[in-house]
Amino acid sequence: QVQLVESGGGLVQAGGSLRLSCAASGRTFSKSVMAWFRQAPGKEREFVSSINWSRSNTYYADSVKGRFTISRDNAKNTVYLQMNSLKPEDTAVYHCAADPWMSDYSLARAYRYWGQGTQVTVSS
Repeated sequence: QVQLVESGGGLVQAGGSLRLSCAASGRTFSKSVMAWFRQAPGKEREFVSSINWSRSNTYYADSVKGRFTISRDNAKNTVYLQMNSLKPEDTAVYHCAADPWMSDYSLARAYRYWGQGTQVTVSS
C-alpha cells in the first residue's frame, strides 16, 4: 500500500521558518516528480512547488518563489520543503503529491498519490 506521510508543520510567527518532510512508502518514487500543494480554508488546493527525480528541474508558485526551497532524497524516498520568511497568507494544510500522469505538474488532478497533509499556521 502506497503512503505519503507529511510532517514538520506547526505554528510559527511571521518571518519564521519551517521544514516540511514527506516520506513515501509502499513503492519507490525515485524516478517520479514529487510536489507540494497547499489548501487554505474555503480555498482550492493550490500548487506550491515540484521537483523532478534528478533534482535538475524545480518549479515554484510565484507567491513562494525566493522564500521556499524544495529538495528530495531519493535514497530515503523523501521530499522536503524548506519554508523561510513565512507570512500569514502561507497558512494552510500542506500536502505532498507524487507520480503525475500529466505533464502539467502544477495541476492537482495530475497526481496519483497524495498525503493527508500537515497544518502550517503563521501568526502575524
